[in-house]
Amino acid sequence: MSGILSRISGYIRLLRPELAAMDITLPAVCAILALGGAHHLSLPVNPALSVVFVIIASYCATVASYIFNDFIDVDIDKINLPDRPLPSGKLTKIEALVFSLALYGVSILVFSFFSWYSVAAVVVASLVITSYSAFFKRRTPLSFIPVGIAYGLVPVGVWLAFGPPQIVTYLLAAMICVTDWGFTLSGVSRDVEGDRTRGAPTLPVTCGIPFTGKFVFFCWTAGVVFTLAIWHAADLGTIYLTGALVAGTYLLWMAAQFVRDPTPQRGGRFFLQSANYRSVLFLLIIADMLFFRIRTSR
Repeated sequence: MSGILSRISGYIRLLRPELAAMDITLPAVCAILALGGAHHLSLPVNPALSVVFVIIASYCATVASYIFNDFIDVDIDKINLPDRPLPSGKLTKIEALVFSLALYGVSILVFSFFSWYSVAAVVVASLVITSYSAFFKRRTPLSFIPVGIAYGLVPVGVWLAFGPPQIVTYLLAAMICVTDWGFTLSGVSRDVEGDRTRGAPTLPVTCGIPFTGKFVFFCWTAGVVFTLAIWHAADLGTIYLTGALVAGTYLLWMAAQFVRDPTPQRGGRFFLQSANYRSVLFLLIIADMLFFRIRTSR
């Protein structure tokens, strides 16, 4: 019985539940914004269920990419994160690969009921993130670039399930792309020893964590600017604007701490803090839209 529970726990950990709030709220925001701006929709189920299904499809594609990265990076994780399911032996590489492919399959299947353009976005994003895990990470310090591009496609793919993209779609995509560079590099800074030992020339290995910390700060500064542009383009209210300014200021303060203390430990903490920031930001958009709907319905 304990062996079964250990394996179940391993599968759950492959999904990276510590990032679940971010991975769920992003497609939720995109779906709600797209649904609010679309007209004459032809959806396979009612709008509320359509949002739920699209969130599930997006989440499956996102966590599938995490699992595939674990599949590729077992040798590095044996040094950096030895208690992860694969290096610890709780699950095998084949089990992780099958799990990843199954989740990709679920994502493509669900999106196919909405839009083949969404399916195309999932396929392209999957190929781009696969190129990072399987090729670029071991060959160039610029390997973080395809990661941001892949996750920047998430808003586009979700939006396409409901209709043509709008300006706010591309602003969301740009914000996700540039902040994912900062997000990824803070996590890579945490993993610098394993990457160096296994010969992966990541930016922290090649240029050092102090330089990486400054670049991370730049990425998140640009990201905060994009959050204000999103406020204008989506015609959001004071709830989002106030929250985005407060959360953005706090996030940049945390990024500045990473610049002042450029260590793997600080990078790892900021990695999780920045994920929580994006979750809060997306929840602020939802709260703002719900408040506006309640106010106008009176």
